[in-house]
Amino acid sequence: MSSADEFYDGLETRDPAQREEQLMAALSAQLSHAKDKAPHYADVFADLDTKAINSRAALATLPVTRKSDLAALQKKTPPLGGINTVPLSELSHIFASPGGLYEPDADRKDYWRYARALWAAGVRPGHVVHNTFSYHLTPAAMLVESGCKAIGCPVIPGGVGNTEIQIQLAADLKPDFFIGTPSFLRIILNKARELGHDLSNLKHGLVGAEALPPSLRQELADLGVDVLQGYGTADLGSVAYESKAIEGMIIDEGVIVEIVEPGSGTPVAEGEVGEIVVTTLNPTYPLIRFATGDLSAVLPGASPCGRTNMRIRGWMGRADQSTKFKGMFVHPSAIMQIAGRHPEITKARMVITSENNNDAMTLKFAASNANDDLAAAVEASIQAVLKLRGSAELVDAASLPDDGLMIEDARSYE
Repeated sequence: MSSADEFYDGLETRDPAQREEQLMAALSAQLSHAKDKAPHYADVFADLDTKAINSRAALATLPVTRKSDLAALQKKTPPLGGINTVPLSELSHIFASPGGLYEPDADRKDYWRYARALWAAGVRPGHVVHNTFSYHLTPAAMLVESGCKAIGCPVIPGGVGNTEIQIQLAADLKPDFFIGTPSFLRIILNKARELGHDLSNLKHGLVGAEALPPSLRQELADLGVDVLQGYGTADLGSVAYESKAIEGMIIDEGVIVEIVEPGSGTPVAEGEVGEIVVTTLNPTYPLIRFATGDLSAVLPGASPCGRTNMRIRGWMGRADQSTKFKGMFVHPSAIMQIAGRHPEITKARMVITSENNNDAMTLKFAASNANDDLAAAVEASIQAVLKLRGSAELVDAASLPDDGLMIEDARSYE
């Protein structure tokens, strides 16, 4: 690759002072736009001089919006809580995410801003991209697909599951890039070897939606595929991405990221771990100071790859009890729902573990009048509520700590 096409555009190599000045100007304009066009922000910012919000210190005075706030707003003013700035007739999709949240997209080039992350990973016009994120209900696959379309790449819409069919597709169509979770990529590569399929054309991938510990990255490399990570959410689109320098994750040029004290919204000192809060410059769905619930920290300096935007250390866990398992969020409310299906259960705790980069979840529960069939019935409830497989284990109530946690993430990401 020549240095001329190493970067997606000139925004990535701006002088940091110039970028900050331009971002703050864009912030004021976005706030004015949101106040004028989105009913929710017309109310929230009624007394706000949006032109005065032209610095990070000023931005930090605005309220934080959480997923729970979005859910309440959407119930009050369906379907999008009054945050959309255009009528529904101008939207192309309304997606549904776990927890009853809805996200729009519009027919605008690279709506989710994923092309930049794909470009950094090496995707170029004409490459064939095998996309194994979900095409069903959630926007996960469309984050990638819209970016591929912006670059000029045909996409194999694999979606999730159907491992042997996906392997046959990859063997026949010989994609240049894999997109999906690292755990599913490992399954595909190992199963392809077992079945005798040649996937040697597949050498690169952009993965996300779950942790990528160094050991798993190396295991995938040993299987023939070098991967980088992207970080985004269904609400925001792309937020940050790795470059081939693999030194932190570079913030996307279309968002403003703060690292704040979990729960307070107050920015922490550079280098300290805190919650990722994002303000998007998306004109259709202008989320202002959206709290992701994810933890990270700012890395000092610029990436050796030449991109000059702020970097974060990557995903470092959750600020709340929610966690990700096989790319899907697992919330405490879901554990309560599972337990509520079985009146015999007196105490429950979902424990997420990992061995040799294989994640597993076990609902440890105490129960009164338990019978031999209860564990199997609980496992069926896990599948029904979470749409994920997990095991259930009857334990003594004394073995479950009285710390209020419904979910224990016991995985190590070192």
